[in-house]
Amino acid sequence: MFWIDTHAHLYSAEFDADRHEMIGRALSHGVNRLFLPNIDEDSITGMLELEKAYPEHCFPMIGIHPCYVKEEVGPQLELVKAWLQQHSFKAIGEIGLDFYWDKTYLTQQYQAFQEQLLLAREHKLPVAIHSRESTRECIDEVKALQNGDLTGVFHCFSGTLEEAREIIDLGFYLGIGGVVTFKKSGLDKIVEQLDLQQIVLETDAPYLAPVPYRGKRNESSYIPLIGEKVADVKNLKIEDVAAITSSNALKLFKML
Repeated sequence: MFWIDTHAHLYSAEFDADRHEMIGRALSHGVNRLFLPNIDEDSITGMLELEKAYPEHCFPMIGIHPCYVKEEVGPQLELVKAWLQQHSFKAIGEIGLDFYWDKTYLTQQYQAFQEQLLLAREHKLPVAIHSRESTRECIDEVKALQNGDLTGVFHCFSGTLEEAREIIDLGFYLGIGGVVTFKKSGLDKIVEQLDLQQIVLETDAPYLAPVPYRGKRNESSYIPLIGEKVADVKNLKIEDVAAITSSNALKLFKML
């Protein structure tokens, strides 16, 4: 089976001791393409080193994560623009809004999100959206700038069924990860009612490991566990889940 992890921070320090072995495990489990969201200026080097080491498997994005925006966000955005001029990326991400950790720089979060959505439109790249406790607000921001050219994924989707349908109507995919395996998350009930054509799979490694690894370090080799849960919820063959979600991911990142 051919799987794709659409969102994994494999450059993270949590993998420093066994990064290459971890990627080897992913490949041996059929997780053949790994998409790497950037978070800030400090994560770019490690991300691009992985692309260089695994050019057929690791694909970088560029963007400023909402939790990493600074009081002076302008220089951060200029750096993203500069990188877009000198390197090829598969998406603008990880961008969005986060109302969970810290609202100190909320104005800057909005500025960064809006400007990066406009960059995505300009460069005709999809976006990977972070929307922790801000799904409604992120939908509204996308709606305000959707001119038909915006595409992307709401990574680690955690909204309502109604919000899921709004996101799909905007031409976006829903990123489903380990949370769907959590007994009380309720995400399985939402996935059950959605068309698989609108779903891509992700780990968000090293975070949010699926059952039976919940609470431990997540890694890309666990994608089939997420796929197995989706197959169970939707009463489908796991081979079909692998094929459809991988095809969706290739469409999302314009690789078909």
